[in-house]
Amino acid sequence: MALFGLKKLFGSTQKVASPSADETSPPPAAPSLPGDFLQRSAIFDRKNRPAGHLFHLRQASADASAPTAQQRQFDDALLNTLLTTPEAWSSSRAFVPISSASLGHPAVDRLAKPNLVLNIQLAEEDNEPDALIERLGQLRQGGLAIGIFRQPRHPAFARAIAQADFAIIDIAHSEAGAIRDFSAAIRAGESAHPVRLFGLDIDTPDEHHLCHQWHFELFHGRFAMNDNPKPDRPHADPHKVLLFNLLRLVQGDAENPEIVEALKQDPLLTFRILRYLNSPGLGLSHKIESINQALVILGRQRLTRWLAVLLFSAREPDFGDWLLVESALTRGRLMEVLGAELLPERSQDALFMTGIFSCLDKLLRRPLPEALNTMPLPEVVRQALLERSGPLAALLDVAEASEAFDLARIESAANKAGLPAATVNRALLAATAWASEVTEHWE
Repeated sequence: MALFGLKKLFGSTQKVASPSADETSPPPAAPSLPGDFLQRSAIFDRKNRPAGHLFHLRQASADASAPTAQQRQFDDALLNTLLTTPEAWSSSRAFVPISSASLGHPAVDRLAKPNLVLNIQLAEEDNEPDALIERLGQLRQGGLAIGIFRQPRHPAFARAIAQADFAIIDIAHSEAGAIRDFSAAIRAGESAHPVRLFGLDIDTPDEHHLCHQWHFELFHGRFAMNDNPKPDRPHADPHKVLLFNLLRLVQGDAENPEIVEALKQDPLLTFRILRYLNSPGLGLSHKIESINQALVILGRQRLTRWLAVLLFSAREPDFGDWLLVESALTRGRLMEVLGAELLPERSQDALFMTGIFSCLDKLLRRPLPEALNTMPLPEVVRQALLERSGPLAALLDVAEASEAFDLARIESAANKAGLPAATVNRALLAATAWASEVTEHWE
């Protein structure tokens, strides 16, 4: 992974702090909505790599049939939620569904511009095409990217799509012919800038394959979860076995020479450690030339975090690999961020390891108790993972529920942990952005 990602991964030994009101300058709170929890789902590019995330509220889908007043209420809550974590879009692209009726909302102009895309559903009640087109031009000039949903019958659609950076079509609710024709029309259209095709809600691998053939560049939907794994994938990756053994040694009572010998079995891992420590960004006064020196300077806690992350990396990742590593890293960071606020006396490393190891059964394809059997872990981590008890269990439930497409589950988990929706949403935004940055440049 990139050096800046490693530095972000190691971080500091201080507690993770939540941004203050002065730092983020959020607007006045939006009207409260029941179950106002944020949901995010992955978007992939043509090389099957993560390209960003789609964010929306659990009850706020891009539904053209929703009454304008209700949709504006949803948009208002979503926009104000996004404003609480502006640093989330420094490296991770976010796609945000919004009605064209809400483009005049003051929060739109306050959104962080880098890597944020407004996925705009043209409102049926929008009877002023000239004003809409002018507003789209203002937003693009201001640095926001624009996505326009396919709505060929809307009087402003032809002019709006010419302003778009992304042309979006709902694959699950479109006929194959309409998808093919939409692709052809966008590629043949005249625009002053490139317009990229974005397939939303792709359900199956076959649909993804067809969209790929029809020149789509971004792909979203359940197809990634339904994709067939590689048939020749081994059940026990030797690289992961070595990393898992290193984790046991570092977490246990092994002496430094024993850890050094184990590290020497993987020359690439040794190279990565030395390269990181000798990078200009770390600012060390002298060059580190041996693993012994590296282990002393790095420290066991930070080495443990790095090995845990590398454990989830893959040499040739498919969709399942990407979703797994994103799930593990997001859970770990989410627990860390929430724990800094809810359990400030607890070790940040224990929170992080609880979240990331909650996915270990899927990674190793073994029951979690068996996978953790030989791993020396703090008792609070073991209690949360294996017994669903102890001080970290409630936060683990929130971290797992935040990935589910189940509003009742996340509401229940957050209520049991004593966390309001706004706090969970801020943590999810920050954790998603962090995980995206760490995995942006897997080697």
